[in-house]
Amino acid sequence: MAKKKKTYGFAIVGCGLIADFHAKAIEAVPNAKLVVTASRSAKNARRVAKPYKADWTTNWRDVLKRDDVDIVNVCTPSGAHMPHAVAAAKAGKHVVVEKPLEITLKRCDRIIGAAEKAGVRLVTIFPSRFGRAAQAIKEAIDQGRLGRIVLADAYVKWYRDQKYYAPGRWQGTKKLDGGGALMNQSIHTIDLLQWFVGPVKSVMGRVGRLGHEGIEVEDAGVAALEFRNGALGTIEGTTAAYKGYPRRVEICGTTGSVFLEGGDITVWSFARERRSDAAIRRTFGKKEAGAGGSSDPAAISYVGHQRQFENLVHALETGGTVSCDGREGRLAVEIIQAIYRSSRQRRRVALPLK
Repeated sequence: MAKKKKTYGFAIVGCGLIADFHAKAIEAVPNAKLVVTASRSAKNARRVAKPYKADWTTNWRDVLKRDDVDIVNVCTPSGAHMPHAVAAAKAGKHVVVEKPLEITLKRCDRIIGAAEKAGVRLVTIFPSRFGRAAQAIKEAIDQGRLGRIVLADAYVKWYRDQKYYAPGRWQGTKKLDGGGALMNQSIHTIDLLQWFVGPVKSVMGRVGRLGHEGIEVEDAGVAALEFRNGALGTIEGTTAAYKGYPRRVEICGTTGSVFLEGGDITVWSFARERRSDAAIRRTFGKKEAGAGGSSDPAAISYVGHQRQFENLVHALETGGTVSCDGREGRLAVEIIQAIYRSSRQRRRVALPLK
């Protein structure tokens, strides 16, 4: 008789908008269960917990005392991730942190260090890596089908109205958002870019507040990149481009080029065609109806989160590693912090940052 699989108990700490996507994703994992939610707002904690018959609390530390909680998902504002993640790790819980891992490298390193010391798994949420089209592109690049990569570009021309940055919200604040269009919205695409192409050697960037009033961070940023492999690239990110358009990643090499728009592959072209290429074009060709959060933060899918949770559960069951851990999550934060430093100092900034 086959041994019954363990059901992993998840807790969600922080019950804003993104917590609902975490809850849906947990529900979709066969051997996972949402056990408890925690929020300073009883209303929000109840809202996320109720559809799954989970417990809820307004004291997040109570979550860490529960034996039925194996994994803690940190969904608090970006600049508040560290204390919750560190405490969860010290309590022996595996930790999932919504992007960004944290808003500074020092705070990222505190989380990574706590997880490594406690011997628990740490996952940074980057669901774009788990899209089937993105994985097909990654495989083609790793197989060398693009030849030498020449240009690698990321474009995030999104839109958030003034209400998104309304007084009293944490979005748009240095303390809790840590940055704006780059750190909050564009970070998914920046992570994809470096995941596809490899480490960034240097950046030259500029950021500004151009389309919104009363915010402390950028709503537009651009950067010129040099990758360690010699490729050149650009990043453009904004939340002031009406009315918001799907993000794009464009990778061009000497023997192939691939373009990703939203979750679709719009260019899949190689000097040497394979039989599988036509099927990839049919499967991943442009068909998305939505714009993937380009103008509405709620217009995203939970499937990428689900795949990351499945990856974590698989790692726990097999003793393997997770695909996007804390050190992977730190990479995009470092690139963005380098762009901010370049903009402040009006000079090229080399990576890794010191």
